[in-house]
Amino acid sequence: MPGFLPLQRKTEIMTPKSQKHTLVLGASLNPSRFSNICIHELVDNDFPVTAVGLREGEVAGVQILKGMPQIEGIHTVTLYLGPQNQPQFYEYILSLKPVRLIFNPGTGNDELASLAEKQGIKVENKCTLLMISGGYF
Repeated sequence: MPGFLPLQRKTEIMTPKSQKHTLVLGASLNPSRFSNICIHELVDNDFPVTAVGLREGEVAGVQILKGMPQIEGIHTVTLYLGPQNQPQFYEYILSLKPVRLIFNPGTGNDELASLAEKQGIKVENKCTLLMISGGYF
């Protein structure tokens, strides 16, 4: 009919959630680890997720990748690596050009935070799980 636009398929519609492609860095296959729980919560809340960890596997339908794979369109990197394990990932994290970097409890790192802020990346010292459940992720 004139004046009406055809409906778009769901996969073509960009929502605020679908624009927040999140990298879980330090992903674990262990269901009791917070990174594992985070992947489940992100998937359950319709956020696109990529996971990188020490071991390959699958969590909530998301493949855990090893190494430092180049990934396009990352909005948020959420860290589940202690500060002592982060230096080897500095360049990798910055190369992804995320909009936001979340330091979950126990992952705070002033050096990485400073490097990220100098690149214009928003730094947050918060719990990703609380952000999702609180509706302000």
